[in-house]
Amino acid sequence: MAATRCSDFGDLVQIKKQLISIIAQCKERGLVHSVKWASELAFSLDPLPLNEIPPPPELTEEDAQDLDALCLAKSYFDLKEYDRAAYFLRGCRSQKAYFLYMYSRYLSGEKKKDDETVDSLGPLEKGQVRNEALRELRVELSKKHSAGELDGFALYLYGVVLRKLDLLKEAVEIFVAATHALPLHWGSWLELCNLITNIEMLKSLSLPDCWVRDFFMAHMYTELQMIKEALQKYQSLMEAGFAKSSYIISQIAVAYHNIRDIDQALYLFNELREQDPFRIENMDTFSNLLYVRSMKPELSYLAHNLVEIDKYRVETCCVIGNYYSLRSQHEKAALYFQRALKLNPRCLGAWTLMGHEYMEMKNTSAAIQAYRHAIEVNKRDYRAWYGLGQTYEILKMPFYSLYYYRKAHQLRPNDSRMLVALGECYEKLSQQLEAKKCYWRAYSVGDVERMALLKLAKLHEQLNESDDAAQCYIIYIQDIFSCGEQLEHAEVSTALRYLGQYYFKNKLYDEASLCAQRCCDYNDAREEGKALLRQISAVREQGEPSSTDLSLPCVFNPLSNNTTPVRRVSPLDLSSVTP
Repeated sequence: MAATRCSDFGDLVQIKKQLISIIAQCKERGLVHSVKWASELAFSLDPLPLNEIPPPPELTEEDAQDLDALCLAKSYFDLKEYDRAAYFLRGCRSQKAYFLYMYSRYLSGEKKKDDETVDSLGPLEKGQVRNEALRELRVELSKKHSAGELDGFALYLYGVVLRKLDLLKEAVEIFVAATHALPLHWGSWLELCNLITNIEMLKSLSLPDCWVRDFFMAHMYTELQMIKEALQKYQSLMEAGFAKSSYIISQIAVAYHNIRDIDQALYLFNELREQDPFRIENMDTFSNLLYVRSMKPELSYLAHNLVEIDKYRVETCCVIGNYYSLRSQHEKAALYFQRALKLNPRCLGAWTLMGHEYMEMKNTSAAIQAYRHAIEVNKRDYRAWYGLGQTYEILKMPFYSLYYYRKAHQLRPNDSRMLVALGECYEKLSQQLEAKKCYWRAYSVGDVERMALLKLAKLHEQLNESDDAAQCYIIYIQDIFSCGEQLEHAEVSTALRYLGQYYFKNKLYDEASLCAQRCCDYNDAREEGKALLRQISAVREQGEPSSTDLSLPCVFNPLSNNTTPVRRVSPLDLSSVTP
C-alpha cells in the first residue's frame, strides 16, 4: 500500500488503513517496537467501519509453500528460541521467511552476547563484546543487496547489521533506501535518526515524500535540540488529526524537558499518566524533572508505582536510581543505573546518570568512563560532553575541559550553562577576552542560573576595568530586582558593595548612599554598608559636592519602580560574538 504524501493529512481514513496494514506486516516479522508505534497512532484515530478495514495482503506462491514452516518458526521466535526458528526457516524462498530467518540469526547473536557478559562483566565493559553473527550476516545480505533482492524489511536489517559493525556511512545509505522501499516502517526512520549528527547532514538526505516523514522530522528536530521547530511540527501533527496520540504528547513533553520548561513538561507528563497510568516509556525523563524540582514524595510514588508494574524495566531502574540520588544515597543510585545497563547497554540516560553518581562519589575515572560510553551510544548527548568537561575541570585539566565544553556548546549553542563553563575555562587559561565573550553571550541568550553577569563583572574587576564592572553589576541588579528575587540571591550584596565603593570613588554620593543603605539589608554586607554611610556623611559635612559627570553609568533608577537600564550596552560590544 502506497504511503500518503508528506504533509497530506486530509485523508485520515487512508492513513488509518496504511497503519493497520503496516501493523500486520510488522507483527508477522516480530518487529514489536514498530508495531507499538503504529498501533498507538492508529488508536488515536477514529475507528474504521467494517467495509473500510483493509484485507490482509495476498499470498504469493512462495508464501504458500513456506506457510507451515513460517508459522512454526514464528512460534519459536515469539518464545525467543531464535536458533530453533532459524533452523526451520532454512531453504525457505519467500521474502517474509527470509527476513525472519536472518532476523532470528541476528537476535540469536545478540542474546548470546548478552548472556556472555551479563554476569561476568560490569556494565562499563559490556559494550566491548560483539555479536559474532554480524560479519556472516553482512556478507549474505550484501550479496542479496547487490542482486537487488532485498525488500524494505531486509534493507532495515542490513542497515542494523552495518551500524553494529560501525560501518555508519554505508548504514545511512541503506536506511535511506529502506525508507524509500517501505516508508511506513518506523524502525528504519528511527535507526536513521540515530545516525544523523547535524542539520546539514539531515538536509543532504533524499527522503521519501510521505506523511511518516513529518513524524521523523519532528523527532529529528528534538534530537538536534531544534526545539522550536520540533514543537511547531508536533503542533501541526496534532491539528492534522493526531491530537489524542500519546506518542506525540510524550514527545512534546520530552521537548519541553530539553529546553528546561519544567512546569510545562511536568504538566504534560502528568496528563500522559492520567491517559495511560501503566505507561513506563519516558517515565525516566519524568523522574528527571521531579528530581530537578526536588519533589521527593512524587518521585517516591512514581518509583513504587513502576516497581508494581514492571520492576525489571530499564526505565524503572532509572527512576529508582534518581530516587536514591535525590536522597543522597549515591551508591544505591549507581547500583540501579548499573542494573538498567545490564538490561540495555545502549541506554543513554543510564550511562549519563551513572556518570553523575560517580562524580558525587568522587570517582572521577569511573565517571569519565561512563560519560564516554554515553557518547558512544549517542554523540549528540550534550549532558555527557558537559559531564566530561566538569570531570576534567575537577582534575584541574582545563585544556581537556575546554574541549568537552566546546562540544557541549556546539550541541546546545543557546544554553547559558555551557557558555558560562567555557568562560570559566578561558579564565583559568588566562584568555580573558574569550572569557568575556562567553559570559556576555551567556547573558544574551538567557542566563538560567543568573551567574554570567556576575562572573563578567568580577573578571572586569580583576582587570581593573571599573566602569565595565560597574555596568555589569548594574544590569545584574536591575534584572534581579525586576524579577523580585533580590532576597534569594546572596550575590546581590556583592554587587551593591562594589557599586557603593565605585560611586563613592567617583563622588556620586547619592548613588553611593543608596547602595550603602541597600547593603544594610544583607547580613554579610551590613557592616560595610554602615561604614560607607559614615564615610559619605563625613564627606558631605566637609561640604564636598557630588560629581556631575554624566559619562559615568547611573544606577538606581531601577531600584525604585523603574526597571529600564540607563546604559544597557555591552562593556566590550560583544553581544553578537559567539565563542
